[in-house]
Amino acid sequence: MPLSIFGFRALWSPYFFVSLAVVLVLFFLITIKFRHRFKTSEPLTFKEGAFFTSAIVVLYIIKGSPIDLMGHLMFYAHMIQMAVLYLVVPILFIHGIPTWIWRGVINHPKVQPLFKFFTKPLIALIFFNGLFSFYHIPLIFDFVKTDMTLHTIYTAVLFVFSLFMWWPLVNKLPEHQTLSGLKKIGYIFADGILLTPACALIIFADVPMYATYSDPHAWGQALALCVPSATLANLNLSGPEMFNSMSLLHDQQLGGVIMKVIQEIVYGYILALVFFSWYRNEQSDSKAVENNLMNPRPAE
Repeated sequence: MPLSIFGFRALWSPYFFVSLAVVLVLFFLITIKFRHRFKTSEPLTFKEGAFFTSAIVVLYIIKGSPIDLMGHLMFYAHMIQMAVLYLVVPILFIHGIPTWIWRGVINHPKVQPLFKFFTKPLIALIFFNGLFSFYHIPLIFDFVKTDMTLHTIYTAVLFVFSLFMWWPLVNKLPEHQTLSGLKKIGYIFADGILLTPACALIIFADVPMYATYSDPHAWGQALALCVPSATLANLNLSGPEMFNSMSLLHDQQLGGVIMKVIQEIVYGYILALVFFSWYRNEQSDSKAVENNLMNPRPAE
């Protein structure tokens, strides 16, 4: 059955689109036209503008396009959402927001102690991966997925903790470079290991675990989070099998595989960047030492 039966609002989330467009316009106004009001002369770089715009576009694609609706119909689409929302979008935002804005936010007296605590590498790893794994416990998943308020809060909180998790690796502030190159490599490996149990549980389960995708009543409640009630009342739906040719178990297993594959691609890319940056720094330091030995300063 085609997704078009749900209507334009459910497919394209126009209110969400307008909200993100407003955020994007405000960002450029603050960072270009009105930045002098914030006592900064740092210009917005092309890379920062491109990263922030990319973050907004990807965020809309994941949470505002038909992919969001599909996430309520097919578990694998939900896992694509989760992977991109928490493993890709935070990196784009961290790189897209200028350093003077980051400093203004995280150095605020009420924000600084919390930010400093939750971006400690071990704390960041435990909280993000713990919240992600906790969310995918079937009882918790079905409870959150069928309540609009809880779903919104949990999604937002997990996104904030994904920012905390990525911060020690990709932030641009020199004073927040708390990890050396070798420690960053260890951090990435630890992150991958901690996320594996949740994916493995989903991949190797031999029965469908989530009522949200297997029980018609729970599925209908979850669908009501993104489809207007008036539209939903006029549809005669029996369950997600109307939109998915795969069995519930295969859909679930595919979701776990997709999450793991996207995680490996993103972590592998970041690992490569960290490794080559560390290698270049080591080479630079070695050359500097060698030059000092070959050209010693004359004694005063």
